[in-house]
Amino acid sequence: MYDIKALYEAGSVDEAVRLLLEHPGAQIIAGGSDVLVQIREGRRAGAELVSIFGIDALRGVRYDDEWAIRIGSLTSFSHIAKDPVIREKIPVLGEAVSLVGGPQIRNIGTIGGNTCNGVTSADSASTLFAWDAIVEITGPEGVRRLPIQDFYIRAGKVDLRPGELQTAILIPKAAYEGYHGNYIKYAMREAMDIANLGCSVNVSLSGDKKTIRDARIAYGVAGPIPMRVPSAEAVAKGKPVCRTTADAFARAVLQDIHPRDSWRAAKAFREHIAVEIARRALTRSIELAGGVMDE
Repeated sequence: MYDIKALYEAGSVDEAVRLLLEHPGAQIIAGGSDVLVQIREGRRAGAELVSIFGIDALRGVRYDDEWAIRIGSLTSFSHIAKDPVIREKIPVLGEAVSLVGGPQIRNIGTIGGNTCNGVTSADSASTLFAWDAIVEITGPEGVRRLPIQDFYIRAGKVDLRPGELQTAILIPKAAYEGYHGNYIKYAMREAMDIANLGCSVNVSLSGDKKTIRDARIAYGVAGPIPMRVPSAEAVAKGKPVCRTTADAFARAVLQDIHPRDSWRAAKAFREHIAVEIARRALTRSIELAGGVMDE
């Protein structure tokens, strides 16, 4: 059923690094919800696999010493959606990953696997972009951290060097404190479907809730990799909470996004949807932050 040359099981991060160096062509496997499908389809025939599924140190959500939210790369979507830290500080991430596949996929699929695939349609990715996430990578030269925008190189390719594996995703305190967000996934079906477009927005309002102090927006499937939309962010920053601002913010996304035609959706349709869901996601984020949209 599965054409696998060899499977090596790592009991620790150090062992995983060693195995990856000893078998340079090996593929990391965590939950296997993507890798096993690819092997079964013949796209990775004869693969060597290094399983990191048994490294419990890579599971769970906690605060680090600087109060950044640390999400272990082996943390499942189901765990993230139920975690009290996520629910209190960045509930939109739990909402986003709850839209991945069905219950079986969410129970086995991991946040690390979802991001390391490098695909633009990953439901977690645009939300992590909007929260200024930091990717932690461990390898033979130690630990390095980089902004998630720099982790994605091109479609299907992320910045993992020989012997490296992703060990955590961090959301800095400055990125979540005082912010509220909303994620909208547009797909042909309400469940068990890949996004035709995904949009994540979060905002921070002034003390009187009348002004947008800051806004961040990111898309999936609006380009070859997940992407932030700086033109729209600039339009909203410092502007009054009102529908005029929301409309200008939504129109501005067209300056930066680059959706394509495909059998799943036309470019023009994706652009139309991008404007509409940006407006809705901003409006909902403002409501969650305690603001009221004036006309």
